[in-house]
Amino acid sequence: MSAQSRRRFLKSSVAAASAVFSAPAILRAGTSPNEKIGVAVVGVNGRGGEHIGSYLGDERTEIRVIVDVDEVVGAKRCDAIAEKQGTRPQLITDMRKAFEDDSIDLVSTATPNHWHALTGIWAMQAGKDAYIEKPVCHNVWEGTALIAAARKYGRMCQVGTQCRSSQAIIEAFAWMNAGGIGEVKLARGLCYKRRKSIGVLGDYPVPNNVNFDLWCGPASFTEPKNTRPNFHYDWHWQRHYGNGDLGNQGPHQTDIARWGLGIDSHPTSIICYGGRLGYQAERKDDNYVDAGDTGNTEVSIYDYGDKCIVFETRGLDVDNSEDEELNALFQSTSGNKVGVVFYGTSGYLVQVSYSHCIAYDINRNVIKEFKGGGDHFGNFISACQSRKMEDLNADVREGHLSAAISHLGNISYYMGEKNLVTVDDLAEALKSVKSLDDNQATLQRTVKHLQKNGVDLDKYRIALGPQLQFDPEKEVFTNNDAANAFLTREYRAPYICPLAKDV
Repeated sequence: MSAQSRRRFLKSSVAAASAVFSAPAILRAGTSPNEKIGVAVVGVNGRGGEHIGSYLGDERTEIRVIVDVDEVVGAKRCDAIAEKQGTRPQLITDMRKAFEDDSIDLVSTATPNHWHALTGIWAMQAGKDAYIEKPVCHNVWEGTALIAAARKYGRMCQVGTQCRSSQAIIEAFAWMNAGGIGEVKLARGLCYKRRKSIGVLGDYPVPNNVNFDLWCGPASFTEPKNTRPNFHYDWHWQRHYGNGDLGNQGPHQTDIARWGLGIDSHPTSIICYGGRLGYQAERKDDNYVDAGDTGNTEVSIYDYGDKCIVFETRGLDVDNSEDEELNALFQSTSGNKVGVVFYGTSGYLVQVSYSHCIAYDINRNVIKEFKGGGDHFGNFISACQSRKMEDLNADVREGHLSAAISHLGNISYYMGEKNLVTVDDLAEALKSVKSLDDNQATLQRTVKHLQKNGVDLDKYRIALGPQLQFDPEKEVFTNNDAANAFLTREYRAPYICPLAKDV
């Protein structure tokens, strides 16, 4: 970005915002205040179904357009909506037509990650409010561009980190911040979530009913060629389109960790180690090449000066875990563990689900529990009506800062992908890494997990990424020029995501 600091887009100004958000309300000129808010849902195969259900369940909204590049998927959604809503939405494959439609007030998107930012920017440029699934962007600079678009065009932009609307977490944080577990400076995010191999890397046909040019969008067009057996969803594990579980499940937990610690900036130092490990052992084939290229095992350490976030991804079998402390805090020795642990001087606070938190004393005795969910889509709709950015529970800036945690961790991993090290060398390297965590204990837990899943760490070694220094205001790495290339991507015309200064 130019000399005009990125801080302009990262720091929200109440004075400036009040001027921007005095813009006309969401209702179109000449319409009745009782008229329903027109909705277009973009990308409806997976998570998009939750978007549809939420808008169908809110009497203030009407789904008028469904956008999906898979016409078979889109048609099924339209049929189901017509049955419940009484009117059938229009089905289109090119989202740009929805943005030209004056009957559409807000756009809600659950496309693959590589489309998230551009969908939101185009929608807001067309005067629509935008709800964007996590991660709000595929790379760091896309997030800053989304913030700039929301502010420039006076649009509401909510991110799908729905824990921001969870009553349990809101109440738990109020209690923790009042001293419930003493001083808190470290949070550990967990994605101990079984992910099996997505199949062998190969050349598979693209489904005939998919417009592959539109599906690729901002990513390069690879002819009608698909490299994974399951076309839908498994793009998550290919970095060209997705961000692995660090960027899939991670933005929920990194958002909670940052929110609970009161962190309002990017980290200044990042390091990650891990790999895509274990599928050879599962298949009993040393030559097996999984179609995914994101880490299924990663540990990322983020330094914020006086605070620290650690995020652990485990994609292999997580049953019968030997992690004594985490088993106690999550009250389980088997199955997935997805959540956040806050370490206080007098106890722990654990987010164990989207609507449940448990507080423990220093001896791991339960002292308090918090329960209760929330209506994240309803919060977005209310903010669209009020035209007040501060009414959003998950404004785009919050989503950007939390998604960037995942992106920065992945960048360190990608940069060190070929730096394969022994466990002893990794342990030695971690001695010089600033962290409020016990880096050695975390490494040993990770090693035990891999070994338990049959990973021969002499043959398949762990990759160690470089420790990257980051300027939170300029959003650039200061000690590794090569890493800066990962902050954005090469875009394919006409699907070019602009920089913040160009929105």
